[in-house]
Amino acid sequence: MSMKTQKKAINMVTDSPGRALLLFALPLILGNLFQQFYNIIDSVVVGRFVGEEALASVGASYSITNVFIAIAVGGGIGSSVVVSQFLGAKQTGNMKTAISTTLINFLSIGVILGGLGLLFNHRILSFMNTPENVFYDASVYLGIYFIGLPFLFMYNVQASVFQALGDSKTPLYLLVFSSLLNVVLDLLFVTQFYMGVAGVAIATLIAQGISAVLSFLVLIKRLKGYETTEPFRLYDWNMMLHMMRVAIPSTLQQSIVHIGMLLVQSVVNGFGSAVMAGFAAGTRIESICIVPMLALGNAMSTYTAQNIGAGKTDRVKTGYRYCYLMAGVFAVIICVVMETWGDLFIRSFLNEGSAETAFQTGMDYVRFISFFYIFIGCKATTDGLLRGAGDVVVFTVANLVNLAIRVSVAAVLAPVIGVQAVWFAVPLGWTANYIISFFRYLSGKWEKIQLIS
Repeated sequence: MSMKTQKKAINMVTDSPGRALLLFALPLILGNLFQQFYNIIDSVVVGRFVGEEALASVGASYSITNVFIAIAVGGGIGSSVVVSQFLGAKQTGNMKTAISTTLINFLSIGVILGGLGLLFNHRILSFMNTPENVFYDASVYLGIYFIGLPFLFMYNVQASVFQALGDSKTPLYLLVFSSLLNVVLDLLFVTQFYMGVAGVAIATLIAQGISAVLSFLVLIKRLKGYETTEPFRLYDWNMMLHMMRVAIPSTLQQSIVHIGMLLVQSVVNGFGSAVMAGFAAGTRIESICIVPMLALGNAMSTYTAQNIGAGKTDRVKTGYRYCYLMAGVFAVIICVVMETWGDLFIRSFLNEGSAETAFQTGMDYVRFISFFYIFIGCKATTDGLLRGAGDVVVFTVANLVNLAIRVSVAAVLAPVIGVQAVWFAVPLGWTANYIISFFRYLSGKWEKIQLIS
């Protein structure tokens, strides 16, 4: 690898564990914030300049689009575990083969899922009990989104590859660029061309497309800086099956929160468009608040994979303790901010004509959930370690338990106590997930898993 490439990447194997994890996680946090910025800006623009029903229609689509983002991110992270372990073991030829195999896989998946999404667009919204007054706009937004799904998949998978190489800054720079472009196009299409919900969807499509292409060009240039130690193959079926062993559970883990939100959204939709708008605002804020926690988990995954590849499991345990400390600090800061200024964040999504019900729903949600972010921090960190080690069975069960609790509690209790049941279920799911994963960590069995030879 060239000296230029070395300077750009944090060395997860030799740098101080706390320093390596923090410096790697911070660009991840900023990058993930800009990733959320796409959908948040769509919501703010339509909520402020179009109206409450437009915000509700984007909110109805949001829980669906987040599932596909989670599939792309989770699949990329899962595949990148193998990339990281090859890098730690200095098998650069196999590393390049793993990267090209991953890109081909997820471009294909993006095209297939985009086509299926277009085909079943209306059926998905009907299944979620989307109200008639927001159904048309939601279907327009979702349809355009599905057209851009291959771009979304390619960008997010490429971002995971950069992170596997120890570079969390390049994805950040690309996201800053594309997010700012998205903001400009949102405002242009909505306030100048009066395109409404369709305008924000088209803006997102264009910004993601440009970002995906630029990311691919930068990645190709970066890989040329690595000298190949084994034969390079454009696609390897055995390696594909090998990566799917980690990628599928990782996709599931990343998707759990959003699949839960998708299923729970149908419960929320039954309370009408005002509650939908408030819940949409609340979940946008939640999606920002959990970013540091998920970023720590992803950083722990890359850190664990590289150190296991290098045969340094003791460093993994040290890094794990540092992640706990960082998660605790983030949780306290987030709680204080939400309890103090939560109303300002909720009002930023709603125009002056929005119903008081919408505002109160959003406020109730963000203030309640702000006390429990430490649980998703501990969960994400532990899950990241198990994923990086390739220990995926118990990890998968834990995330399925999380999903089952969120959906069942919301569905059973919402008719009895109201929409509040939706957010009561969230910390219960996070906590159960963490306890299961933590006991797996204590068992030490993750140290004995071998993904590469």
